[in-house]
Amino acid sequence: MALARVDEIIERLPDAEQSRVGEAGTALSGGERQRVSIARALIKPAPVLLIDEATSALDTENETAITEAIGNDPRLRTRVMIAHRLSAIRNADHVLFIDDGRIVEQGSITELSALGGRFAEFWRQQESTTGWRIAAATN
Repeated sequence: MALARVDEIIERLPDAEQSRVGEAGTALSGGERQRVSIARALIKPAPVLLIDEATSALDTENETAITEAIGNDPRLRTRVMIAHRLSAIRNADHVLFIDDGRIVEQGSITELSALGGRFAEFWRQQESTTGWRIAAATN
């Protein structure tokens, strides 16, 4: 139950893992539903795990839980992650950078960053947004 920190969700439910959460988990938040889905996928003994935009619409807490769960997957398998958020692929062994349906660059994050191409620019843009603030700092 610790997968994707689903145990934290279960602890808050009145009847723990026996709690009814509604049709398609409607009593859970979107992030909680996503965490449960990822945990269920990680439990399955599939040789390939395909994850499509698992963190695209999540808050920081749920994104962290899912990213950690995928990174700590105890099964030896191929994991294919489709992501626009670079935080989701920070630990990737190999990256395919796709533009307009075509692979335009591929390699490790280190290799692609050193190339200075499309991936490196995308990485720089995303890294620069991590420091954004709603209001400018005042002196």
